[in-house]
Amino acid sequence: MNKLILAAAAAALAMLASGANAQAVRIATEGAYAPWNFLDEAGKPAGLDVDVGTEACKRAALDCTFQVNAWDSIIPNLVAGNYDVIIAGMSVTDERKASIDFTDEYFPPDPARYMVRAGTVLDFDNLSGKNIGVQGGTIHAAYATEHFGASNTVKSFDNADQALADLNAGNVDVILADGNYITEVVAGSGGALEKVGPELVIGGGVAMGLRKADDELEGKLNAALAEMKKDGTLDALIIKWFPDKVGPIYAGG
Repeated sequence: MNKLILAAAAAALAMLASGANAQAVRIATEGAYAPWNFLDEAGKPAGLDVDVGTEACKRAALDCTFQVNAWDSIIPNLVAGNYDVIIAGMSVTDERKASIDFTDEYFPPDPARYMVRAGTVLDFDNLSGKNIGVQGGTIHAAYATEHFGASNTVKSFDNADQALADLNAGNVDVILADGNYITEVVAGSGGALEKVGPELVIGGGVAMGLRKADDELEGKLNAALAEMKKDGTLDALIIKWFPDKVGPIYAGG
């Protein structure tokens, strides 16, 4: 009996020591882009990004904490060392790769979509004189400015909810954003909003952002993501937050 007690105590101490020695990792998310990330009723970060990050940290034996940071400064504050990882529904682009590194993707490329008030008809081949709402600092803002900025007004907002409020108020004519976000908003609008126009593949897949010097941390997270893809955990998390997605997405790969 004494040997069993000693063995159990030794195991408990080993677990405590392991937890105490776990690498502390600070993760930033936006907290304003459901279902990717948002603040729940208790004011805590939730959504796909948080679930993916929590599971990856568990598998990589990392001691992770989440914090909220505004989108327009989320990359500069990573580079400045205010946190270690970005998990915020961020698409991989060449422009972003110039300043930070990315893990392997945890969500495939998400085509962008346009959203308007129900009954609005737009000719995207000859769009002129319209107010286009986008979230500032996103791939959608860059695309709208490049393709429509000469003959339309591109209005940038701090977050997607602000753009949505202006669309509902009639201050913008159309919003360009991630297709999954648009689908979620339209489904919950009671018919007041609708998707229009073509799908646009603008960026790459969605991945975690890290400082360029953090190769070891990137390796740990990539290993965890690979496990999550292979055993179906990542598919399950994606479908939890995006029920319209049909598997397999990554499972078995």
